[in-house]
Amino acid sequence: MGKAATAIRRYAVALMLVGISAPAALAPMPAQASEIRYVVNNQAVTSYDIERRAAFLRLQNRRGNVQQAAADDMIDQALRSGEMRRMNINITDDQVAGAYERFARSNNMSAAQMDQVLNQSGVTKAHFREFIRAQMGWSQVLSQRQRAGAVSEQDAVQRMLQQGGSKPTATEYMLQQVIFVVPPAERGSRLGARKREAEAMRQRFRGCDSTREFAKGLIDVTVRDLGRVLAPELPADWAEQVKSTNAGAATVVRETDRGAEFIGVCSAREVSDDRVAQMVFQTEQLGSGGSSGDEDAESASKKLMDELRAKAQIIRR
Repeated sequence: MGKAATAIRRYAVALMLVGISAPAALAPMPAQASEIRYVVNNQAVTSYDIERRAAFLRLQNRRGNVQQAAADDMIDQALRSGEMRRMNINITDDQVAGAYERFARSNNMSAAQMDQVLNQSGVTKAHFREFIRAQMGWSQVLSQRQRAGAVSEQDAVQRMLQQGGSKPTATEYMLQQVIFVVPPAERGSRLGARKREAEAMRQRFRGCDSTREFAKGLIDVTVRDLGRVLAPELPADWAEQVKSTNAGAATVVRETDRGAEFIGVCSAREVSDDRVAQMVFQTEQLGSGGSSGDEDAESASKKLMDELRAKAQIIRR
């Protein structure tokens, strides 16, 4: 079960911001009749749901009253699912299946092996997939609420000027993405070679004008012009690498779901306008005095969950 624990840990940290340690050995849980234990805004939470979540918590070596913690988790999941429906957020079966398969593949397992791990632990494939669906949807809920609460560019400028500050500056990058594509079925046999090909091209990179010429004789290489991107807009998984790369150079090669890739920094310049002011103002507001991005997300999630619980009708059977 050590491999399973590592796999569950990496996925759960990415989705739930929780820590998971090595699990104790677990035997398959016996089948039992399912009863409704809670009704959350007319949505049932059954004893079967709670047992599956309890198995997940045990896999994390959760201490204390695991059954109550599992019940609380499932109530929260019901609240999240309700908010997703209210906001017309739908995570499709294909999206869930794709996330499930990528997770298994990234941990050197097939989807069938992952099924076996989850079934043996008592979590089950179906329960874990619904967990994935709820977490993916909840992330979209938080993103939509953040966008809805965004201030306008002019409002951001006015607020900063009222605070005695001038318009801030930010680095504006012109970026190009180079992907050495590796089909999922060939990832185990080809990824190493593709990384070496990508590294050879990266070392020849001297600017974005010649990238497509270099790529002409290569098979399954995609070059994408990403256009102008402000520093606060950079995706978290690329931000530090882009910021530490000089104009005319490229970031280190990374493994991604698509294969092996790097980002070319075509140019970089400092800009100051209303849009920059808006982004910096929102970053400062969301940062709450210097908190990390993970802390911000966790804080926003907790605040909304507290609001939903306060308004919810939760009936215990």
